[in-house]
Amino acid sequence: MELEQSDMKCAELLAALNEYVDGTVDPAICEEFEKHMAGCNPCQVVVDNIRHTITLYKEGKPRTLPVKFRRQLHAALKQRWNKTHCPMS
Repeated sequence: MELEQSDMKCAELLAALNEYVDGTVDPAICEEFEKHMAGCNPCQVVVDNIRHTITLYKEGKPRTLPVKFRRQLHAALKQRWNKTHCPMS
């Protein structure tokens, strides 16, 4: 059985990704998504990761981050906040 080649490009898939994951994308586009992902492992990984993230979020269970990671994340977020909201600092 030969897979049908999709004309959809990765950038096009990423542009409509939210609607696809939410199930609100046009059925014709959904079919193109499926064709594209059948032959594009990187896009499969992105979609799977987003679905997994949504599932974890909906479960509402708090997750404990490793201390080192949490400190790095907080420092990066603080730096980004200061750069965006306090450019004179």
